[in-house]
Amino acid sequence: MDKKNIDNRLVIFEGQKIRRHWDEKKERWYFSVIDIIAVLTDQLNFKKAKSYWTTLKNRLKNEGSQLVTFCDQLKMQSADGKFYNTDAADVETLLRLIQSVPSPKAEPIKLWLARVGYERLQEVSDPEKALNRSRAYWQRMGRSQKWIQQRMMGQEIRNKLTDYWKNNEVKEQDEYAILTNIIHQEWSDLTVLEHKSLKKLKTENLRDHMSDAELVFTALAELSTRQIAETVEAKGLEENKTPAKKGGRIAKNARLELEQKTGKKIVTGENFRQSFKTDHKQMEGQK
Repeated sequence: MDKKNIDNRLVIFEGQKIRRHWDEKKERWYFSVIDIIAVLTDQLNFKKAKSYWTTLKNRLKNEGSQLVTFCDQLKMQSADGKFYNTDAADVETLLRLIQSVPSPKAEPIKLWLARVGYERLQEVSDPEKALNRSRAYWQRMGRSQKWIQQRMMGQEIRNKLTDYWKNNEVKEQDEYAILTNIIHQEWSDLTVLEHKSLKKLKTENLRDHMSDAELVFTALAELSTRQIAETVEAKGLEENKTPAKKGGRIAKNARLELEQKTGKKIVTGENFRQSFKTDHKQMEGQK
């Protein structure tokens, strides 16, 4: 295994290596639970860290907690170079597990979780706070006011589409993802995953790295999809696949016509990190 692949499977936390695995299908990282436990308990001995995790698992099961069931068995490389089945968990599950570990190192994370939870409760009672938080996040990224307005307009169109799906027998999560992928592939000729891969993204939100034009055509596709679905009163996943294809195709035809007129591709591999670096270098050169 070359160095690039090794680095892709490890992350450094508190000076110690944490094994991890990227799930391409689910688009999320999974981390070795034992490695995290070893850091939180200051236990460098693997067997003792494993014993602590075994005890914690039994305690959680006896308390009726379902957390352990969310841990997956994944093959990860051990110190001897061989691969063994290892308990692994995504970030959400790990954050919940950390709250069960009485460790001073866990306290900053617990305080952060409490703060985030409080912020989310505020947003439920006052949705404007969520909008302001999103706007502040994009501003910190260095996005222009024009881009932020476009992004928020696109999100509003997206929300109206998912509201329609929710009220017409489309199940959240998996079925939303299926329909979204159909729309995206129709207008862009790429699946969502292929588009993220083109932009060299993993856990990042694809729309946060779209250009103004990509956001416009995504919004057009989703707006068209909703209006067609409303017209035919589509219900359930299968019936909504047809509006998704037709809505995406409307945006595709507009994209192809614009590309023909301008000679420029709408869908590109540029992401915000790259454009920020380019703009920064240009500004430095002008000093």
